[in-house]
Amino acid sequence: MTSAAPHGDPAAARGPRDALERFAAVWCRAVYPVSTTSLSRAELQAYLETLAARLHSLLAGRPFHPWPARDIGAALVRAHCTDPQALAQTLDVIESYLLLYCPADLSGEPGTARNRLTRLQHHLAAGYARELRERALGEQEAISRAALTAQVRAEQALRASEARFQALFRDAAIGIGIADLQGRIVDVNDALARMLAASTEDLRHLNVTDFVHPDDTDGVWELYQDSVRGDRDHFRAEKPYFRQDGSVVWTDLTVSLIRDDQGRPQYQVAMMEDITERRMLHDRLHHQATHDPLTGLPNRALFLERLGRAMAPDSSIGSVGVCYLDLDGFKTVNDSLGHHAGDQLLSAVAERFRHCLDDPGKTVARMGGDEFTVLVADPAGEEEMADLARQLIGSLGTAVQVGGRPLSVTVSAGVLACASDAMEPAEVVQAADIALLRAKAEGTGRWVLYDADSHAREIARSTLRTHLPTALERGEFFLEYQPLVSLRDGGVVGAEALVRWRHPQHGTLGPDAFVPLAEQTGLIVPLGRWVLEAACRQARAWQRQLPDIPLRINVNLAPRQARSPELVHDVLRILKEAELDPEVLCLEVTENALIGADDQALHALRRLTDHGVTIALDDFGTGYSNFSHLHRLPVHSLKIDRSLTGDLSGPDLPDPTAEKILTALVSLARALGLAVTAEGVETADQADRLRALGCDTAQGWLYGRPGPAERLPALAASAVLPC
Repeated sequence: MTSAAPHGDPAAARGPRDALERFAAVWCRAVYPVSTTSLSRAELQAYLETLAARLHSLLAGRPFHPWPARDIGAALVRAHCTDPQALAQTLDVIESYLLLYCPADLSGEPGTARNRLTRLQHHLAAGYARELRERALGEQEAISRAALTAQVRAEQALRASEARFQALFRDAAIGIGIADLQGRIVDVNDALARMLAASTEDLRHLNVTDFVHPDDTDGVWELYQDSVRGDRDHFRAEKPYFRQDGSVVWTDLTVSLIRDDQGRPQYQVAMMEDITERRMLHDRLHHQATHDPLTGLPNRALFLERLGRAMAPDSSIGSVGVCYLDLDGFKTVNDSLGHHAGDQLLSAVAERFRHCLDDPGKTVARMGGDEFTVLVADPAGEEEMADLARQLIGSLGTAVQVGGRPLSVTVSAGVLACASDAMEPAEVVQAADIALLRAKAEGTGRWVLYDADSHAREIARSTLRTHLPTALERGEFFLEYQPLVSLRDGGVVGAEALVRWRHPQHGTLGPDAFVPLAEQTGLIVPLGRWVLEAACRQARAWQRQLPDIPLRINVNLAPRQARSPELVHDVLRILKEAELDPEVLCLEVTENALIGADDQALHALRRLTDHGVTIALDDFGTGYSNFSHLHRLPVHSLKIDRSLTGDLSGPDLPDPTAEKILTALVSLARALGLAVTAEGVETADQADRLRALGCDTAQGWLYGRPGPAERLPALAASAVLPC
């Protein structure tokens, strides 16, 4: 134990030099009794005063650099303060008295003096351990060299080497033990006996296998067997040992194999450095890094680490369950009662959750804020996870005492159970989180079970929505073109431009996957503008390549584009820049977007038709089909939806209802002076029936699937397509 501190404030009314001297005196009283230094007490105190000045300078440094404290730890070893208790006493003195005697003014600097002090202790301990290890390794090398020399030299040299070995063996600062190949301990030095709190005689009656510890590093005993067989001359590991008083000492263990003059294995020499203090410091820092300081629960990092281990390919766990929890209305508590009350509430909730889990296979963690998670290894299916969610929600059924007042609080939960190889750990957390969002959308105190289909759709939509704004900038969109064919002669009369998204993760996506999202976010306007620009440039390129074949280009116009006040200006500008006649362009607008549209949208379309642009009513027959308003719309053609075209069957099985509907639609178009295009034509029978009904043009897989722009000129210039 360190000496007691004087009463009062030692730093008050004294200069910095006097304060350092008094601190060094406390330090010297603590470490001198456990040191093997050749310095006198006064010399050691003067030496420590120099180190204390360096330590205080680092503490008050601007900016703060803790790593030079490693040199201070090394300096202690060089002063022969090599007993492990010397390091422990040093850390205690610094913890208790450095700020007391030598306070540091850190105004305006990030981090508190106590945080700096902890980091300085860490680096000092690391420097101490490194210097001690280097010293020990030098001794180990000398010992091994002496041992090997003793085996091969003549008797006189053997006796001299034996004496040198015994001197090193007896006086070494590290623990040394020698065992035969059966594991029987032949000899140990005093340092090892002190380390294990046992007598040398007691240790000589033990076997190496008596030192098995439940926290032994994986594979350490396999390395031992390799050494016994002669397959390995050296190995090193961190190993714990039980002392005779029941405590545990951690060591940096190095084992060397000693062979006879024929090269046969004969003995093993084990050299051990006590690293208990360093290990305890490491464990303390690791605990701080992996646990929530408010509730004491594992934090997000530790939760994800355990989830990852449970789901690793070599894990023995076959399935995992996750319950993602979020307090309902926690922000209101913080805003109304203050953050201190919020912290009290979180601590109380964490304690109730902890009491719900009496199984070591379950981990409750605080993910941050008012969010908690529970990990269950090998749950008994979704039923157990559902029961757990009910139990956790029910644990808050009674009011929580916060600041002496009862406070009612509820929690919502998203629940998931799956095989360990079903998805990645991050996907498990994301799926449980989305289930939680669904639970909160239903109200308070609810839980929702993970549903793969709905969650997959939501995750995909969320991912696309996130990536959509920058996809246009990155050039991930491209166009494909599907030919439009005359049903009269089979000639190609144009093509419809269809936008695609070459997504980095999901591959090529069709418009159904992202156009509705673009509509919701408003990105459809710049995206539609880009499609129009690219399609018009391509149409002009076809004109230059096939000057004798007139080809029109059809471009889809989204409802939000149709209502844009910049529509007319954008279209006319794009046509001018592409040097394309307006008559070549046909804008396709859905039936639902036009029927019931306001006068502003219809006025814009009429202005475009005045300039020569044609308008097609797309997907006709699937919307409201308000025929009474159809004659007021500025359209030139109708495109019959593929759902109606697909109802046409083969010649032996006519569908009279489908034909009657199509006949009525074509007759209506003729009465209004509109052309008719049929979509989704896949067979020659369908094409024959549509031509007989009076349709003008068609598109579909019979004539070609959507493809690159380079394919269309060859189709247009070749023999006629089926019609």
